[in-house]
Amino acid sequence: MSDRTGAAADAAIDAAAEAATTAGNWSRAGRHAGLAGAALGVVAAGAAAGVAIERLTVGRGVRRKARLALDAAGPYGTLRGTPGTAVAEDGTELHYETDEPEDGKGAKGGARRKRLLGLLGRRSEAPTVVFSHGYCLNQDSWHFQRAALRGAVRSVHWDQRSHGRSERGRAQRDGTEPVTIDLLGRDLKAVLDAAVPEGPIVLVGHSMGGMTVMALADQYPEYVAERVVGVALIGTSAGRLSEVAFGLPSLGVKAFHRFAPGVLKALGSQSELVEKGRRATADLFAGLVKRYSFGTPKEVDPGVARFAERMIEATPIDVVAEFFPAFAVHDKTEALAAFDPVPALVLAGDRDLITPSDHSDDIAGLLPGAESVCEPGAGHLVMLERPEVVTGHLETLIGRAAATAAGARSARA
Repeated sequence: MSDRTGAAADAAIDAAAEAATTAGNWSRAGRHAGLAGAALGVVAAGAAAGVAIERLTVGRGVRRKARLALDAAGPYGTLRGTPGTAVAEDGTELHYETDEPEDGKGAKGGARRKRLLGLLGRRSEAPTVVFSHGYCLNQDSWHFQRAALRGAVRSVHWDQRSHGRSERGRAQRDGTEPVTIDLLGRDLKAVLDAAVPEGPIVLVGHSMGGMTVMALADQYPEYVAERVVGVALIGTSAGRLSEVAFGLPSLGVKAFHRFAPGVLKALGSQSELVEKGRRATADLFAGLVKRYSFGTPKEVDPGVARFAERMIEATPIDVVAEFFPAFAVHDKTEALAAFDPVPALVLAGDRDLITPSDHSDDIAGLLPGAESVCEPGAGHLVMLERPEVVTGHLETLIGRAAATAAGARSARA
């Protein structure tokens, strides 16, 4: 073994030990947390080993300066639209932004824009595209798709409750109602009522956003039948999330699913202390984000990786804890039937550790007319890792949806 290889191995061991110790210390905040700490430690240790080589060659101060430089220079997440506010049933204010299409004379863009406009046909029949983001993210996670579609179609991007620019959920803050996927579906309905009061709609959801879309269909099937002309479900699941392995060994999986909700709740009750811990272990956190966000992290633009990290780290630990239990009981398999009559896209990365691609296979099996795409080498944040692929399939879907809307209008005439 060379000196350099030996040093790398030692660094990996040290980093893994630090990760496991950190997870174990945090886990002692809750009852029975030792086993969960061990499971979390396995996850953290794997990520820590992945950044060990970087630690050998790049000092902590340099890494910190690099993160600050990426934050200052990166264009990701800078797109803004006309702001609006929808009010949820508990009074929570939900932030959304609208991008309006440009007229033909002022529209900018090259071949891609012309292709999309050609797919849309008559602009008066073009649907509004509504984007719902995932857990611990915000509307900016659709940066690349938003940039590509901007000016060609009307689009709405919103922040789910307690995420991004939306208000902290009032019912959760007051302790009167837990977060449920059904509640998020009703939040989406409030946004649609405020931002898209009329006309055809294409719903696009990633991860938790896809579950939100399913919850809308479950609770408002007549609305979906009347208004929705297309749906895209990206890196998401209709259920069975309590079976996901997250890349852990079998014993770790059982411990994680059994004790993680309690551990997160305990951490959420000590949010100030935990947030300090997150800042102190920024390198480890970055490693975790890369491991669970991207299938090929070495090929991802460092600015994009830092952008994802920044979105996730902006989600307070108590919000993380509030939302986590909702996934274990999520089951919207039967609700998918509401989308069977309309054009659909089901897309996932084949290296997704959060919502594995077989969950998308299950969804596609229930929507036989859907375009089903499994992107090789991509992870959970496939829309950031493979933006051209996702955007291209969305453009095709929007074109199909516009044709559906035009057909429906002709049938009514």
